[in-house]
Amino acid sequence: MTIVSTGVELDASGIRIDGRPKLLLCASLFYFRLPREQWRARLEQVRASGYTCVDVYLPWNHHELSPGRWSFDGRRDVAAFLDLAHEAGLSVIARPGPYICSEWDGGALPAWLGLDPEVRVRQNEPRYLAQVAAWFDQALPILAERQHPAGPVIMVQLENELDFFDCADRTGYLTALRDQAIDHGITVPLIACAGQGDIAGATGDVPGIVAACNFYPDDGSPHIEEEVRRYAGLLADRDLPLLVTETNRRHRTLRRLLASGASLVAPYLQSSGWNFGYTPSSGNWGDPGNFMSHDYDFGGYVSPTGQERPEYAEAKVLAHVLTALGSRLALATSTVPRPEVTADFPTSSSLSALDLHGGGQLIALPNLGDSPGRGVVGGVSVAVAGDSCPLMLVDLPLRGKTLTLASADLVARTDTVLVFSSAVPVTVVLGRTRVEIPATAGRAEHQVVDGVTLVVLTPEQAARLESVRPDGTVELAGVPDEAVPGPSTEVRAVRQRSATAPATAAGTHRLPPSLESLGAYRGRGTYSASANLTGVDELLLIGASDLVDLSIAGLAQPTIAGFGAIHRLDVRAVEGTADLEATVEIWGHANFDDARLPALRLGSLRGLGRLWKVRGVQDLAASWTVEGHWAGQPAPLRSLGGWSSTRVGVPITYSRRLALTTTSALHLIGVDQPVRVSVDGGEPVTVHRENPWVMLPAAFVSEVSVTLIHHPGGAGLHAELLSLAPVTDWTCAVQNDELLTDFAIHEAETTDLELPLSLEPGHEVWLDVDVPAGDEERLLRLDGMQIRVTAWAGGECLGRIWTGDRARFSGGDPDVLWLPAGWSGLTLLVRGLAGSGTPVLRTLQLGASTSRGGRGAAADVT
Repeated sequence: MTIVSTGVELDASGIRIDGRPKLLLCASLFYFRLPREQWRARLEQVRASGYTCVDVYLPWNHHELSPGRWSFDGRRDVAAFLDLAHEAGLSVIARPGPYICSEWDGGALPAWLGLDPEVRVRQNEPRYLAQVAAWFDQALPILAERQHPAGPVIMVQLENELDFFDCADRTGYLTALRDQAIDHGITVPLIACAGQGDIAGATGDVPGIVAACNFYPDDGSPHIEEEVRRYAGLLADRDLPLLVTETNRRHRTLRRLLASGASLVAPYLQSSGWNFGYTPSSGNWGDPGNFMSHDYDFGGYVSPTGQERPEYAEAKVLAHVLTALGSRLALATSTVPRPEVTADFPTSSSLSALDLHGGGQLIALPNLGDSPGRGVVGGVSVAVAGDSCPLMLVDLPLRGKTLTLASADLVARTDTVLVFSSAVPVTVVLGRTRVEIPATAGRAEHQVVDGVTLVVLTPEQAARLESVRPDGTVELAGVPDEAVPGPSTEVRAVRQRSATAPATAAGTHRLPPSLESLGAYRGRGTYSASANLTGVDELLLIGASDLVDLSIAGLAQPTIAGFGAIHRLDVRAVEGTADLEATVEIWGHANFDDARLPALRLGSLRGLGRLWKVRGVQDLAASWTVEGHWAGQPAPLRSLGGWSSTRVGVPITYSRRLALTTTSALHLIGVDQPVRVSVDGGEPVTVHRENPWVMLPAAFVSEVSVTLIHHPGGAGLHAELLSLAPVTDWTCAVQNDELLTDFAIHEAETTDLELPLSLEPGHEVWLDVDVPAGDEERLLRLDGMQIRVTAWAGGECLGRIWTGDRARFSGGDPDVLWLPAGWSGLTLLVRGLAGSGTPVLRTLQLGASTSRGGRGAAADVT
């Protein structure tokens, strides 16, 4: 299936743009994670690395602020970002979703979609598709106007890693998205990426949608090549190239992917950024309960503050190889080495090679160890640096000659000059003449063989390569100035606001509603009620999501990082009627779909959940009837999990009749693997160790059945039944992100305050901080304990820091906030948290971002 659009062609031979074969290095770069003032510099930085393409998500909920209210201005002006990419000479792969993942709030699906139970996200369902159509009506015309050849967009991705999601009708769903894209005039190739290798699961096998693959291997794995070659072959059978739309950032690994047949390699995330405001997701990555930091960084070649890491130089060297080999490499086909290749160092279990267009092979020989070693290629011993993957050339036809072997990267060539890059001596066999040329720091090594000048640069020199002259002289860019940490300023004098942010009253409700139903799609809300706790030992909090700060009778409880799991709260010390107060903050909506906890499901809502008084606890360890294996009638009576059998791994069901006079909660203790529970023969629910509870409605008699896999060596199950009574009549108020931001950025009456600042758990203050004048970017670090801080500057929310007893964090540094250059003012909302120690903000450290430095003057190296 050859895909041809206006100027962009995809087939098994690779990618062609305007008829020219292209092998694309692509860096993820997200406009919504950077200030607009930095877009141009970051795009030009990517282009200077040698990468020729960027991929960019378009987050739906970044542009639709509330139902039907759209914004494409300022930092949301994606059209301006695409135009800047075009000016920088970069191609763009645009990814408008509607779902994007990207560790972004809700995977970019608007929070209010979850308010309609008939809207089934990421499904071929009319109500959802109507919402998607409204988004595509806004986003796709922007892309259509800027697609190749008029603009930079060369591909548009539909959806994202759908093979991770339980979509009932993949073909129908992807067909609907494809048709919308075509109706909006998208003519460049439409792609869909498989996150775990299920091509049909990602594309629905829909005609006109090109399958792409995401690979996230262990960088040290010896098995990468075999897996990648398999997918290159599967796609070649469809007359398609292998497009690797996401992968690791390390160039040793990227070289292995290219040698295994990839025509596009797009490491995620090469150019890092920031999660501003309430945009991070929460609770993802297969480890329930973790949060994404403001610092959105996975170690790519450009740091969130714009610093170029060592991989940036690696990118330049690899880009030189692609340029030097040009269409020979872009039209190459994946295979295995023709000559025998062995090594005395750890390497791939199945080496990859490319048959180059016009003759010759490129062989990737990764050294997966840290020490240099020796390889043998076709009987010739060669040096290989530790932690490297040289792209060796074999039998490459040159004008009137043959490059029989080169043990290092070819980074530039003319008819009479070949320039190689290596940290160890380079073996070159030109025709039948074999030479070994050292790699020397500070100068280029030369040797002339049969009229051809062979030049060896170190990788550091090769990264600065500008041009090659006919006499073998190479021009290198100047050595970049060493990055130096900027000065750090300790701030102790701050000003405390006398007023607190207003809240929008949201009425009284019998049971606590979700924040989204009260109009807070991002931000926070408060819930208050009173309850008679006489004779009550415990409260049960069910469905809390996501940061819940609860106070019972004036006593603040530790923050519950809730994702729907049930929490037991000890209230034996409380007598009589008690006030219950809760502040619930939305850190972010789940960006993945994890069935183990209710609030980790995609589209799940945020809020307090339900609070119940526990009226009694009944032990249910004994008197379960057994069905399964050879158990006959009358059914044996055993303890839960107590049946013994030689049939290991086979399901067995335990049943028990219960009289349920009130709403109750069945608690299964000791769950170490998923367990199925059904009530009165109804649809079973799966119970996990993360939330081993099942809610049971009041009934005269119910039969509860528990089905588990027989595991004699397991820990065994125990069960108890909690009878419940709801806490009702809740008064609510909300502060959405716009209300909080509006309060933070406007001047207010203040009084001077000297840090440290101690707080009571559950109390909070607003602080204005005078930032020293200047145009530098700054990093803000807090020295404190048991506090959660939200920061605003430049008219918007920067992000949040949580110190002390906090949940797990993913991404970058969770203890830093970034203040972009030119963003005036700094306002902090500081909340004291219950836990180990007294909440205190000791000092603030304002440090300038590390200087990027200059690049020095160009120099000739002979």
